[in-house]
Amino acid sequence: MSEQALIGLIGGMSWESSAQYYRLINEAVRARLGGVASARTLMWSFDFAEIEALQHAGRWPELSRRLADAARAL
Repeated sequence: MSEQALIGLIGGMSWESSAQYYRLINEAVRARLGGVASARTLMWSFDFAEIEALQHAGRWPELSRRLADAARAL
């Protein structure tokens, strides 16, 4: 069996959507590979309260930097 690629996810825009993405990805992997297979996944989850505060304060450059930092960390 070949090794799966590692999927990096940025979550936390709402924990509900992060959980939904995680579930859908794993359902697709299991449907494709069968058995008890699941996705190799690494997730960075933000506290949305912090994101919302940056949005409301118009601090878009800082918000962009945080998202980019998370993407690089994955």
